[in-house]
Amino acid sequence: MGITKATPSTAPGALGTPPVKARGRQKASTPSTDEKRERILQAAEALFDRQGYAHTTMEQIVQQLGVTKPYVYYYFHNKQEIFETLCWRPSVACFTAMDFPEDDRRPAHVKVTEGMERLIRATIEHHPAAFFPYREPQVFRPEYLAMQKKLANHFYERLCALMEEARADGMLDFKETRLTAQAACSLPGFLYHWYRPDGRLSPAEVVRELSQLAWRVLGLRTARRRPARPATHTQPPTETNP
Repeated sequence: MGITKATPSTAPGALGTPPVKARGRQKASTPSTDEKRERILQAAEALFDRQGYAHTTMEQIVQQLGVTKPYVYYYFHNKQEIFETLCWRPSVACFTAMDFPEDDRRPAHVKVTEGMERLIRATIEHHPAAFFPYREPQVFRPEYLAMQKKLANHFYERLCALMEEARADGMLDFKETRLTAQAACSLPGFLYHWYRPDGRLSPAEVVRELSQLAWRVLGLRTARRRPARPATHTQPPTETNP
């Protein structure tokens, strides 16, 4: 994730609105149709992960499911709609990681550390779809990218405000707010280069290790920094003649 210009006019309540409109023949959502949509998404996700967007066809998705093409087209207009639907969920989960209830009175540094951990956990929990935007950014429509940018703006607006509040409280130590935020968030951003669910560390261990690294980048302190005392100037002793 990169730093983007904050947009205070973005309404948090509208952030989860998907940019992908259902364009298939399905008009209403029911438990049965939701289950069938999920089957399609899971099959497509595995194919996109294994062979990429360009080399995955609707015919392959149909064969993977063992159904007919009309079955898939009832729920999705084309494979791009499937791809964007898969990618939108992790985008919302990651970019709302710094959202806290208005009545949450905990210190800002507690929210920052919890939010960073949420971001990292959401990235891993949504593997591999969370990594698709990094691998194949050319796939998305302009409308999708515009909505994703709003989400990113919202995330960094919240994060930077909390960081500055925590620095004023003496619990974070950094200089440039946005640069520091970008550096901390680049840790989960680069997971797509090396993360494997069956790797040496378990997902929970990866979350813990990366969270602690991100906190260090943000300059998290174990104790509140005391404000510097003003320098006191003492007058040199005056000479006296014997």
